[in-house]
Amino acid sequence: MLSYRHVHHAGNHADVLKHTVLLAVLDYLNQKDKSYWVIDTHAGAGGYRFDTGRAKAHAEHEDGIGRLWNRSDLPPLVARYVAAVRADNPDGHLRRYPGSPLLALRTMRASDRLRLFELHPADIKLLGQNIAGAAPDAQQRVAIRQEDGFEGLKALLPPPPRRGLVLIDPSYEDKRDYLQVVTALKEGLQRFATGTFMLWYPLLQRNESIALAGKLKKLAPDWLNLTLTVQPPSADGLGMHGSGVFLINPPWTLEREMRATLPWLADVLAIDKLGAGWAAESSAE
Repeated sequence: MLSYRHVHHAGNHADVLKHTVLLAVLDYLNQKDKSYWVIDTHAGAGGYRFDTGRAKAHAEHEDGIGRLWNRSDLPPLVARYVAAVRADNPDGHLRRYPGSPLLALRTMRASDRLRLFELHPADIKLLGQNIAGAAPDAQQRVAIRQEDGFEGLKALLPPPPRRGLVLIDPSYEDKRDYLQVVTALKEGLQRFATGTFMLWYPLLQRNESIALAGKLKKLAPDWLNLTLTVQPPSADGLGMHGSGVFLINPPWTLEREMRATLPWLADVLAIDKLGAGWAAESSAE
C-alpha cells in the first residue's frame, strides 16, 4: 500500500530478526566464488535516520537495535548485525539505520547483483539516493524499479547466475498480501527451484497471519521457519507481538546458528517477559 512507509518501524525487533537472518544468508552465499543475485521485492527507502522525522517520532528502534547497541555479550550472528549497523554510525551514536538494500549491497561482492523494487514515490527517490551514496559502482551493480515487486519478480527468475536470494517483505497492511506472498513463492519456485527465498511476516491476532506459516510449509520440501515474540498478543487483538522469517532452501548451517541466537534475542528484546519467546521449525524435523 502506498500509505505504508517502513521508516515508522525501522530498527525495531522485527528488523533485528529479519536483518540478522539476512546477513547470515548473504555471508553463506559469499562462501562460494560463483556470483549471485539478490532480489528485494519491497525495498523501502534503503536507509533511515533516527534523529529526525517519523523514525524519531515513533522511536520503535529503542526496543530493537537500541537494546543491543551497547551490549558486550552479543551472540556471533547478532554481533555481525550490530557491526553492520555501526558502519552507518562511525561516531558510536545510533542515528542511522541501513535497511535491507544497503545491508545487502555492502555485503555482496563486486560480481554480485542487486535488484530492488519499490512503489512509494517518496521512498523510491530516497532509495536511489541511498544506493548511489553507498557504493561508487552502484550503477553497475544495482537496478531499481518503481514497480510492484510481486509482478516484477516474475521477469527476473531465474537470475542469470542461477544462484540467488529473493527477499519478500511487504507491509501486510493490505490483507491481499498474505495471498500474494504464497503465490509469489509458489510461482518463484517454479522458475527458480534451487534459489533461496526469504519471507518476513508479522505475528498478529489475525486469521491470515496465523494460517500463513502452515500454507508456506506445503510449498517446498526444504524450509526453515523462525519466529521471535516480544510480548503476549494484546487483549483487543491489535498490534504485532512478534514476527517470523520463513526460508525456502535455507543455508544448512542457519537452523543451528539461529537456535543458538533466538533465546538470547527473546530475552533481551522482551517487552513483556511473560509473552516473549522463540521457535525454530524445519522440514528436517
